[in-house]
Amino acid sequence: MPELHQDAQERWGGVHLLIDRWLAERRELVDAFGSINHKQSAPVANAEALQVFCELLVDYVSAGHFEVYEQLMDEAEAFGDRRGLDLARQIYPRLEAITQAALAFNDRCDNGDCQDGSLSREIEALGSLLRERFELEDCLIEVLHNAHRQIAASA
Repeated sequence: MPELHQDAQERWGGVHLLIDRWLAERRELVDAFGSINHKQSAPVANAEALQVFCELLVDYVSAGHFEVYEQLMDEAEAFGDRRGLDLARQIYPRLEAITQAALAFNDRCDNGDCQDGSLSREIEALGSLLRERFELEDCLIEVLHNAHRQIAASA
């Protein structure tokens, strides 16, 4: 029985560390978002802030799709969590749509098109999408990971 606990800890403890790292990246992203000058009164400083934000944005959404979501699904499947898997299948299309909007914003900035008059509106819209994304991700973490931590710890 102790070896089962160790196996579970090794397997799912890594997911916990991955999530912790990802949530720390989220904090960096939110901080970078806050440093963008929405009024564009300092174009050069704003360009630098936008570049940093866009780099963090792409890293964050990529980690979600290529690391975290996959691990959460694997964990739910290993625990036979049908409810969690069904919820994830409902949420993922919206997460994908938000990812596409974030990547389109990044592409626009990469092309140098982020310094026009619509930046303020775009930043506000992206901020709303990111808030929605964070809520959906938190729901996934709660349902697909935190719900299993107790089971893994007692295994």
